[in-house]
Amino acid sequence: MKQPSKQAPAAKTPAKGDARKTALALLRAVLDDGRPLDEALARNPHLAKLEARDRAFARLLLVTVLRRLGQIDAVLDTCLDRPIRAKDIMLRHILRLGAAQLLFLETPPHAAVSTALDLATGPRLAGQRGLLNAVLRRLSREGAEIVAAQDAARLNTPDWLWDSWCAVYGEETARAIAAAQLGEPPLDLSCKGDPAAWAEKLGAEVLPNGSLRLPAGQGDVARLPGYAEGAWWVQDAAAALPARLLGDVLGKTVIDLCAAPGGKTAQLAAAGAEVIAVEKNRERLARLGENLQRLQLGAATVAADAASWQPPALADAVLLDAPCSATGTLRRHPDIAWLKDKAQIATLTPSQDRLLAHAVGMVKPGGMLVYAVCSLQPEEGPQRIHALLSSDDRVERLPLTPADLGGGDLADMGGMITPEGDLRSLPCHLAEQGGLDGFYACRLRRK
Repeated sequence: MKQPSKQAPAAKTPAKGDARKTALALLRAVLDDGRPLDEALARNPHLAKLEARDRAFARLLLVTVLRRLGQIDAVLDTCLDRPIRAKDIMLRHILRLGAAQLLFLETPPHAAVSTALDLATGPRLAGQRGLLNAVLRRLSREGAEIVAAQDAARLNTPDWLWDSWCAVYGEETARAIAAAQLGEPPLDLSCKGDPAAWAEKLGAEVLPNGSLRLPAGQGDVARLPGYAEGAWWVQDAAAALPARLLGDVLGKTVIDLCAAPGGKTAQLAAAGAEVIAVEKNRERLARLGENLQRLQLGAATVAADAASWQPPALADAVLLDAPCSATGTLRRHPDIAWLKDKAQIATLTPSQDRLLAHAVGMVKPGGMLVYAVCSLQPEEGPQRIHALLSSDDRVERLPLTPADLGGGDLADMGGMITPEGDLRSLPCHLAEQGGLDGFYACRLRRK
């Protein structure tokens, strides 16, 4: 008698509780292993297996803990009779996840507590379930009142950042910057053409610089109208400003150094420039090429270190978006506040100086060089320009005007053009509309 054929086992569908397990694994990867948030999300093997809703919840839970880590740890310490030992870090992580749900995500208490207890597996954590239950039950009763009395801006900003921001911008602005980092940022898009028409199709707001802004929580951007046609690309409104500082680039040769992820390359190509995009990370360069292909834009791409690569000929303009601490992007990358410190800033500035000096030599006499960093730290922005101008008489600063930023409210808000004539956007600019990434940019001219 013929035996029935064996069927392959059905693929396992992740349970809903796996969203919290995944969030716990991601939190450990970031805080314990020091892995950047984007890398942790990309490399987690379980995240992609979750249903879209659970995947979004896992990410939201993770970034909420990172954005509110100072507040969460402070309120937990209030509820503990003694500090949690370093070897019990898993207990603290589970408490953090539970606290984030109770205090900031409006998760029903029974769900937040029971799912936290589900995470406490293994001999060591099993013995701590009573403490876990007691602390979270107390938080469900008293947590809101404790949080209401907290200084959220100060608690969620590590000392090294707080002291720097207060020294440079003053405490009032430092508080505004810190407050702007706590919410999920909106989705900004740059269009190849006709922003007004695409704003109508997408239900988006047109910002004064021409960027489109959609509310946060759009889900998979590839499903939005215009993505498949290559009509637009994702780019924060502030990140779209440095390329504008080069002015009319139609028919000009422009070198985009440290070009990935490619938003500025796309801007320049869409404006009619002959772009050479230089990026040493081949994986990131490949993604840049894929984006250009989707957008049906052309640019020459070069896999090389921008600090040593030599162009075939001097360019009309160079855009250098230098590697930096990225402290202006905490809205999107809250891990940076906890993974970096002042000492790491000092390790970045020598490479920024080398890149700047090398970039000067790529520009034709009379051509322009724009230096940009998505950092709020003066060491990586104005101090680098001061060092260059003090040591290299081949270039001079070319101060900006509101028209260089697109005119209108965006240029005028809160001193976005510094007294020296440079660009300085802050996360608290356009706060009522969702804020901006923090950018510094300086425009220079080769004498």
